[in-house]
Amino acid sequence: MKKKAIVIGAGFAGLSAATKLAKEGFDVTLLEKNKEVGGRARKLEIEGFTFDMGPSWYWMPDVFENYFKEFGTSVQEQYKLIRLDPSYSVFFGKDDVFRVPANLNEFYQLFEKHEPGSSIQLKIFLADAEFKYDISMSEFVHKPSLSVLEFMDFRILKAALKMDLFKSISKYIRTHFKNEKLIQLLEFPVLFLGAKPNETPALYSMMNYADIVLGTWYPMGGMVKIVDAMVDVAKKQGVKIEAGQTVEKINIVNNKAVSVISNGKVLLADVIIGAADYHHIEQNLLEEQYRNYNEKYWKTRKMAPSCLMYYIGLNKKLAGLEHHNLFFDAPFDLHAEEIYDRPQWPKDPLFYSTCASKTDSSVAPEGKENLVLLIPIAVDIEDTEVIREKYFNIMMDRLEYLTGQEIKKHVIAINDFKKDYNSFGGNAYGLANTLRQTAILKPSLKNKKVDNLYYAGQLTVPGPGVPPSIISGLIAAREIVKKFGN
Repeated sequence: MKKKAIVIGAGFAGLSAATKLAKEGFDVTLLEKNKEVGGRARKLEIEGFTFDMGPSWYWMPDVFENYFKEFGTSVQEQYKLIRLDPSYSVFFGKDDVFRVPANLNEFYQLFEKHEPGSSIQLKIFLADAEFKYDISMSEFVHKPSLSVLEFMDFRILKAALKMDLFKSISKYIRTHFKNEKLIQLLEFPVLFLGAKPNETPALYSMMNYADIVLGTWYPMGGMVKIVDAMVDVAKKQGVKIEAGQTVEKINIVNNKAVSVISNGKVLLADVIIGAADYHHIEQNLLEEQYRNYNEKYWKTRKMAPSCLMYYIGLNKKLAGLEHHNLFFDAPFDLHAEEIYDRPQWPKDPLFYSTCASKTDSSVAPEGKENLVLLIPIAVDIEDTEVIREKYFNIMMDRLEYLTGQEIKKHVIAINDFKKDYNSFGGNAYGLANTLRQTAILKPSLKNKKVDNLYYAGQLTVPGPGVPPSIISGLIAAREIVKKFGN
């Protein structure tokens, strides 16, 4: 008889974990509290417009390809993927815009234009970033990080010495470049890691390799197409997906998880993976004596930012914007300070917009445009409709000024969005990837007091983001297979 596995949470990590367990012969039930699966990667449809509600950046394409290969299929078979060119735009001010090219030689030229001689430094920088990416993906990212002994290998230790773990990426970038705009361009990818550049290890220059060399991609139809593909693969492996299921408790007997209570019903299990928010599972679904960490521990964790997002339909096409757009026309350091050091609503925020209809005509009616605006903000700050209206107007006014066109009066549909994913502190990206929250210093993917309870997702290894979450699910499933088999 097959062993029963329950996976809680049908985001990328949960789908990944459930599918791997099913492939390995487990009888898998995947429970999701929302009506749709995908976690943060859901879609909003309103008046003919379709919006990605969560992740919008498709980086590290090799991770997606390897994932689908694991189950006998491929990205090409699942959805149409195109590389964006320009990858994105960065607005430093009016008439001061970097269109970041997909072509590497053109990228070198961009650097040379703004800092003569910097293209040589960029080649050195990217060669090192590639080394870090390759070593990280082959030696570190896929480890469960349950013990420091996993890293006690001469080859791994030798590689680790070259990974710049104890130098900040901010300092590291400044050893190569002097132009502040180029520096900001290279610091930008670590914003996805949830910490200020001066607190993020230089190891994460690997993200510059992912950005500049591996490129920025887009699945036609939106990021939800990845979810659709993962659901299709999961079902073919035999996963039973049940949406609208709120898990209320994990039952423990003799230090083993024996069942969950979901929508008032008891569901038996031989193994359980908590792929919803780690903090929520521990603090709300487990009795205190079975938790890895107490509330004091969580309060000392450095969290990635939250965000305020608006989904906007326009009755006109926009000029001057690309698919992805970063607005760095305000002081970066001040906004970062207001997120991490003195949590408050930013006085002069940086922000991001995506306009997927520039690439994909299926996400907006003909002649119209879909636009998403996002401001990174501190976690757990006051949130009111008055504040949301204020920041909507701030972003729209700056957008109109920087692109030289009327936009606000062409809004025909708008939703602002703040949905409870049970995310600790309202964070959007998970734990900040500081040195003290890396590898074995992250919350453990195994419950230390319950023999058959594991965790997956952005609050455990390897970290925040869509590709790491997919990998996290695979790691947790492999650890279960290794210990319990079938």
